[in-house]
Amino acid sequence: MKTIAHSWIMELGMYERGKPLEEVARELGFESADAIIKLASNENALGPSPRAMRAMKRAASQMHRYPDGSAHYLRQALAAKLNVSPDQILPANGSNEIIEFIGHTFLGPGTEMIMADRGFAIYHLVAALCRSRSILVPMKDYTHDLDAMAAAITPQTRVVFIANPNNPTGTMVDGPALDRFMARAPDHLVVCIDEAYIELLPPKLQPDTLRYVREGRKVILLRTFSKTYGLAGLRVGYAVASEEGIGLLNRVRQPFNVNAMALVAAQAALADEAFVRKTRKMVREGLAYFEERLAAWGVPYVPSVVNFMLVDVGEGRTIFQALQKEKVIVRPMNGYGLPRHVRITVGTREENEHCLRGLAKVLGKPRL
Repeated sequence: MKTIAHSWIMELGMYERGKPLEEVARELGFESADAIIKLASNENALGPSPRAMRAMKRAASQMHRYPDGSAHYLRQALAAKLNVSPDQILPANGSNEIIEFIGHTFLGPGTEMIMADRGFAIYHLVAALCRSRSILVPMKDYTHDLDAMAAAITPQTRVVFIANPNNPTGTMVDGPALDRFMARAPDHLVVCIDEAYIELLPPKLQPDTLRYVREGRKVILLRTFSKTYGLAGLRVGYAVASEEGIGLLNRVRQPFNVNAMALVAAQAALADEAFVRKTRKMVREGLAYFEERLAAWGVPYVPSVVNFMLVDVGEGRTIFQALQKEKVIVRPMNGYGLPRHVRITVGTREENEHCLRGLAKVLGKPRL
C-alpha cells in the first residue's frame, strides 16, 4: 500500500499511545491490573460526573437510534451556560477533532501554524498532515511567550494555537497577557485558544476569552468534557466561535460525529456543579501534597494550575519504566523535548501516596 499512498505520509510523526492496564500487568508479571495506579493521562480520578452516569443509564435503551446530528440540546445548554448563541457552538468527537477541522479549514501548503515548542503535540501533527509549516516558539519559564509568538507571525500565518492552561507544562497565561496578544493579532489569521483544562480553575482565575467571541474576533475556543467532567472515554468536546467560524468548521464535519451517549452525558454533566467543585478541591489538595513532598526531596518541578505536574526526575524514560514495576504509570516527556521529565496526573489521596512511595524508591529518596 505504501506505493499507492502519498509519498509524504511516512514522514508524519505519530502520537505516543499508552497501553491498557491489563497489558502492562501481563508484561510485568502482575496477577491483576487492579493494583496499578494510572497517573499518565490527566484523567479525572473521581470518575465520571454522577449526573452523567444517571443520564447514560436512562439513555442506554435508545442506543439503536442515530444521534442528533445537530447536537441541538447540548448546544442549547452550552449556549445558556456560556451566554453565547447556539450557532456559535460546535460539539465534536473530543476537542482533538476540532483541531483537525481547523487544519482542514485554514491550513495547507504555503501556510504556517504557530505554537509553543512545548505545546500540545497534536497541533504540530495536524499541521504536518495538512502540509503546513509549523513554527515552534520557545517557551519562557515553561509558559507561552506570547510576545515572541506575536513576533513570529508572518503573512503566511493562518493559525496560532495557545493552550491555556498548557499541556504538558501545567502553566497558563492570564487575561491581560491574552488581551495584549489579541491586540497584536492581524486579520489574516485565526487564534485558537485551547481551554481543555479551564474548568479546573476557580472562576476568578479563568480568563474571559468568551468576550473575544462576543466581540466577533477571529478566535476559536476549544473546550472538552474529558477532564473536569470525567468523560474522557466518551470523546466529547466543543468549539466556541463566531457564527461564521462555526459555519466554516461545520463544512468539514462529518455527520453524526458525536455519539448519542456522549451527547446526553455531556448535557447532564454540564449541570453538575457539585462534581466540579469536588474535582477542583481534589486537584488543589493533590497539587499541594506533591509540591510539599517534591520540595522536601529537592526534586525540581514546574508549578501547575491544573491536574498534572511536570517533574524533573533526571531521566524521564528510565524513571517511567522503573515506576511501572512499582505499579505506577506516569507519562515520559521525551516526545515533547523534555527527556528529563515525567508528567504525573493528580489522583486521589491514596493514588498520590502510592505514586510518591514508588517515586521515593526509584529516586532513592527517604519516605516521608
